[in-house]
Amino acid sequence: MLVTPGAGYRIANRYLLEKTIGEGGMGVVWLAWDETLRRRVAVKCARPDDGEAAKRLKKEAQYAARLHHPNIVPVFDFVEEESACWIVMEYVPSRSLAQLVRESGLLTPEDAGSIGCQIAAALARSHTEGVVHGDVTPENVLVTEEGVARLMDFGIARALWSDATQTHTVTGTVRGKPKYLAPEVAKGEHGDEKADVFSLGASLYAAVKGRSPYGEAEHPMAYLVRAIEGHIETPEGVGPLAAPLTELLTPDPRHRPGAAEAYKLLTRAAPPSPNVQELLRDGHTLPLSLGSLTLRLPRPLRRRRRTLALSAVTLIAVAALTTGLVVFLPGDDKGATKDATGESGQAGTDAKSSTSAAVSGPGTAGAIGVARTADPCALLDAPSLSRFGDTERDPSYGRFERCDVLVKSKGGNEVAGVQVDLDKNPAEFGDDVSTRRVGNVTVGTMPRDGDECVRVISTADSKQIVVVAERYDSPSPDPCRLADAATDHAVSVLDRGAVPRRTTTTAANSLARLDACDLLDAAALKRLPGVDPRDPEPDFGDWGCDWSSPDGATGAQLVFNRDNDLSDDGDPTVVAGRRSYVSPRESGDDDCVVRTPHRSYTNSVGDETIEHLMVTVHGPGSAGRLCDTAKALATTATENVTKDLKDLKGRKDQKGLNEK
Repeated sequence: MLVTPGAGYRIANRYLLEKTIGEGGMGVVWLAWDETLRRRVAVKCARPDDGEAAKRLKKEAQYAARLHHPNIVPVFDFVEEESACWIVMEYVPSRSLAQLVRESGLLTPEDAGSIGCQIAAALARSHTEGVVHGDVTPENVLVTEEGVARLMDFGIARALWSDATQTHTVTGTVRGKPKYLAPEVAKGEHGDEKADVFSLGASLYAAVKGRSPYGEAEHPMAYLVRAIEGHIETPEGVGPLAAPLTELLTPDPRHRPGAAEAYKLLTRAAPPSPNVQELLRDGHTLPLSLGSLTLRLPRPLRRRRRTLALSAVTLIAVAALTTGLVVFLPGDDKGATKDATGESGQAGTDAKSSTSAAVSGPGTAGAIGVARTADPCALLDAPSLSRFGDTERDPSYGRFERCDVLVKSKGGNEVAGVQVDLDKNPAEFGDDVSTRRVGNVTVGTMPRDGDECVRVISTADSKQIVVVAERYDSPSPDPCRLADAATDHAVSVLDRGAVPRRTTTTAANSLARLDACDLLDAAALKRLPGVDPRDPEPDFGDWGCDWSSPDGATGAQLVFNRDNDLSDDGDPTVVAGRRSYVSPRESGDDDCVVRTPHRSYTNSVGDETIEHLMVTVHGPGSAGRLCDTAKALATTATENVTKDLKDLKGRKDQKGLNEK
């Protein structure tokens, strides 16, 4: 029976409807009272056409709920009833951009630019999470009285589109509002991140000019024809927005900037006022933890011998993946084994050793436990993968929480590889991910991505273990079979207990004894405008650290890494008296990476290994300026490494004297 809700209607025995505060083609928005958490929320009532639309809506709501950013209206809950679906969101006292223009007149270019760069920051965040909005229009941009802009309804319109919200053309079915559609979408192509950027530009153009960039027309088809033909008005009389709008409204998506670049263009032209910027930094003003509001810096998994790099699809699937392996608590060296060079060995690094030698970890079966003592190599068994070819464990590449097994052909060429990464973040599985429960863990099977297959183990202590298999050459084993075999072994280990502990102690001068967040202080981070040094984001085991501005446009990342050669990782430079390597634009036009060696040793399988600091800086400005900043931060970090290791040794020596 179809129920028409009204004031006083209670949803899920929790949300009490008070009054309508908005209405559009995708549903009615109510102000409601959350009786459980005792707060006001906004609740959108959507009526999907069928069961499939309801499933799409739920999936889009799940994706949107993962987005945390000061310029995004977060999704709190999803309730499905017989005749309607309810999306529960944060209540933001505000007006939509469309309402603002309708009630107060056209915006100044400065005000529109302030709104635009905030929404671009929101899109940049969502795009890094793999979420395309799909309906960026003035109706979906909220603006508070203070000038803070928030973007709402991520993917919801796309899930609910029906014949009533489609325009049928000779090129196919077009979904969305024709005034703001990107040309490629008007042609019937799938809308992606670049389409969101065009729609943002079209919305800003309408806010300052009062019409679509396609001009004025009486029928939606006229807008679509102009869009298909690329007839876009030249932004004139828009002051400082002329240049950024020209870029955002570029007809060819290949030449159109992404959201991060759009943010930079708009910020240079018309940045938010100091008051708005302060509000965005104020955790009391925005009910979101600033620790979750940062764009993650890219984490390239570069390798001289092979490339086992995670694709964008993989990164989306496993959230903020970290990479690495090896090392222990900074302390007791008793019982530490030494390899041929006198360096401390690592648990499970000998290709001939068995994982049964690892010490079973304390705590619940299926848990990772204490980060620094958990041994990722104890979850990988090279002999168990020998049916795929000759196998060899690679214990000392990448970050300290990582371990690899290489698969070689009879001729000795590396044809495939599998790596295990320990990750402090909880696993999140979408509806398209097949899962199975084994003991205290849940295993997620991610969709295959070309030559790469990913499996994610959600652990008993709400962390995750990521297994990535990739083939590099042909003929080679199927990567999904390789990933499944490695995952099955890891699960069998976890079924017996927690991740086994490392059985040896780290070298006294290893970076693994340090905390990355301690190596850059406020004085050093002053070089990055807008970055709050008081709000670092540590990685697994404190072996990496991120600092970022609230909008994510500027930031730095410091990680402890290992490689067997740095000479192919950039141009030579000198940092703190050490031969280092600088790599401008390594992951994009707005970043620079500096690698500075700390120590070299031969690991337990005979490979030369270089522990090094990897500093990445991203933000606006020239490549030269970014690299100068990265080198300055690397210098400070390198100097602090020497100091902190000396302090650790001093504390240990003092402890020995006190015990005598």
